[in-house]
Amino acid sequence: QLQASGGGLVQAGASLRLSCAASGRTLSSYAMGWFRRPPGKEREFVAGISWSGGSTYYADSVKGRFTISRDNAKNTVYLRMNSLKPEDTAVYHCAADTTGSNVVVSRYNVWGRGTLVTVSS
Repeated sequence: QLQASGGGLVQAGASLRLSCAASGRTLSSYAMGWFRRPPGKEREFVAGISWSGGSTYYADSVKGRFTISRDNAKNTVYLRMNSLKPEDTAVYHCAADTTGSNVVVSRYNVWGRGTLVTVSS
């Protein structure tokens, strides 16, 4: 139901924009988020956005470099990633919290297929 896209292989310092589109579900009333799973590591929270887009939250590791946004008319959530670093290499997943409209990291309960981002040094 959620499909992330936009990943790829880039050099350090480059930018990418990930998209998360939904099928069969309207996202406009849900808080949305991006998570990532680096190679050999646990999944970690990257960014979250409230249903209206009025509130956003970021992991300290990406604050100032990544921007989460949403277009409810297009049923799509985005993650703009600037100044990419090798440590940003991971499979990125989008997620929805169908139980709430504000960001609570532990509450995301619908997960999409991920997209691989590889950052070379």
